[in-house]
Amino acid sequence: GALLVSERIDREELCGAVSPCSLSFEIVVENPLELYSGAVEIQDINDNDPVFPSSQARLEISESVAAGARFPLESAQDPDVGINSLQTYQLSANPHFTLDVQTKVDGSKYAELVLEKELDREEQRELHLVLTALDGGSPPRSAHVQIHIDVVDANDNAPVFNQSTYKASVRENTPSGTLVARISAYDLDDGPNGEIIYFFSSHTPAKVRELFALDSATGELRVKGQLDYEETKLYEIYLQAKDKGAVPGMAHCKVLVEVIDVNDNAPEVTVTSVYSPVPEDAAPGTVVALLSVTDWDSHDNGLILVRVSDVNDNAPKSSQDSYDVYVPENNMPGIPILNVSATDPDLGRNAHLSYTLLQGDTTVGHLFSINRENGTLYLLASLDHEDQVEFSMMVQVQDGGSPPLATNVSVSVFVTDLNDNAPTVLYPHPNTTTTYPDVVAPGTPAGHMVTKVVAVDADAGYNAWISYTLLQATDPSVFSVGLHSGEISTARQLQEDDPPQHVLVILLKDHGDPVLSASATVSISVAEMVKEVLTDFTDVAPANDPRRHVTFYLILAVILVSAAFFITMLSVGIFKCYKWRQSKELFNSSRSTLYRTPGPFHHIDAVRGGFTPPNFYHQVYLTTDSRQSDLLCKKPFTSSPLGSRQGTMRNGEPGLYHQIVGTASRLPTPAE
Repeated sequence: GALLVSERIDREELCGAVSPCSLSFEIVVENPLELYSGAVEIQDINDNDPVFPSSQARLEISESVAAGARFPLESAQDPDVGINSLQTYQLSANPHFTLDVQTKVDGSKYAELVLEKELDREEQRELHLVLTALDGGSPPRSAHVQIHIDVVDANDNAPVFNQSTYKASVRENTPSGTLVARISAYDLDDGPNGEIIYFFSSHTPAKVRELFALDSATGELRVKGQLDYEETKLYEIYLQAKDKGAVPGMAHCKVLVEVIDVNDNAPEVTVTSVYSPVPEDAAPGTVVALLSVTDWDSHDNGLILVRVSDVNDNAPKSSQDSYDVYVPENNMPGIPILNVSATDPDLGRNAHLSYTLLQGDTTVGHLFSINRENGTLYLLASLDHEDQVEFSMMVQVQDGGSPPLATNVSVSVFVTDLNDNAPTVLYPHPNTTTTYPDVVAPGTPAGHMVTKVVAVDADAGYNAWISYTLLQATDPSVFSVGLHSGEISTARQLQEDDPPQHVLVILLKDHGDPVLSASATVSISVAEMVKEVLTDFTDVAPANDPRRHVTFYLILAVILVSAAFFITMLSVGIFKCYKWRQSKELFNSSRSTLYRTPGPFHHIDAVRGGFTPPNFYHQVYLTTDSRQSDLLCKKPFTSSPLGSRQGTMRNGEPGLYHQIVGTASRLPTPAE
């Protein structure tokens, strides 16, 4: 399991300027099969010196150049990275120039000469300086370049770029000749001193010059070589412009070129065989090979996409299981009052949600409506707190899958009360034309409750609290009213000289906003007896009221009808009782007979059969041993059966007798 170095490693050859430099690998362990991924980071050592493009550099600077002018110098290159790369520059001591070391976007360093003291050609025609480049190794490595400066006569105006930094972007693999940027400078001089040429600065590495071309006349920067995003993502190109004067003036600018990645690298699949050949008795699930996939592109271009088709396996989920909504009464119809929010982690149609209001109560369907697409609940009509305080409903959220999945969300709408009802007076009744005064005796002490104003308010809560105040009175000092009870009491003891009649106007107010009110009128009489009050009341009662006569006649008619009905029912009851008693006596007298008359023909049957005239009274006298009745026909019977019976009873002998009354009606049965 030891990992060994098989040949000499050169970090600069393997990774160039990329840091950190790492080599990845995979190790397969068998029995059991396991896969390990690893990486070896190649650490840099300071084994390279900084290198200048040339050992000498030559500059021509006009003696008229003002202090502060800057002159870029060629940069040294160090293939090492990190602290071992180029870190700084040093300039030999001189009275005119200092060195300004700056850092590029990629972290590399470059140096510029800065004129501190103006030059004088008559004093010194040329200067010789030494520029030293140092890396950060221990000990540091260095490189040197000789700088020869010629002091020349003045050129009045130097070229000037219209901007110091240009930015451009270009896709990798762009064909050669594609325009990247166009730089522009101007010179106020005339003739050759005003003609400008463009060229790469000494800061620009040779690699950049191989990839880009600069038109010296137009300043157009074009693609020259093959750009590769995976190699370099950003190029920092330094350009110069100078005129064609005998002593040319110079200007400097920088172009930042961003390389945009394109999907130009196909995924690389590496197959590592584990078993070769595979045994014919290999168990299911045995690993045959390992696959690894890599892509050198970046971001989305470097992903391997595995598409997973969606299944409707998630029901919609609401942010809340239930909602409580409070709506003031007397609302405007059609206003939205709630938005039911739900989500579904599925995709496409499986995540398309629709909202439905379940019609559990028909009232809910008439008052509420929900937007099927976004779940907004609307109120279609104006609500009244006094009519109904709460509405409960169920909203169903359903996705578009097959089969669809749904979730129910309960919604409770509470109607909050507004002060839209004034107090209603129950006593004294405000609509009656006749008022019956309350009576209080003279001398009644203070604090005695005389009467009470009774009122209600259809509103709820604080809006229904009623307060009572005395608005107007015949004598305000006599009576007072309870603020919250409405009880009218004597404010002081009643005196002889107090008015006999008092009319109080009570103001009733609720505690809503705005305050609503009503009034009640109470009449109070100060008298010893009720008769006096009634007499006074008769005097003040309305004289001509046709409704009084109508009421009187109606009451009289009801009394007469009730009396007639009672008398009729009493008469019927007495008559029924009389008939019942008469039938009972006849039945009892017939059952008292101690013998039975034999024979095929009986007188009772004759009477029922119509053989004997119904107007005859038949009297039979029998002995205790008689076996057959003897018919005795007497005079026709014309009087009432009761009278005939009584006469017969009076004329009959004192022995046993049995009488039969022949009539047109049947004989009563024992039950009757």
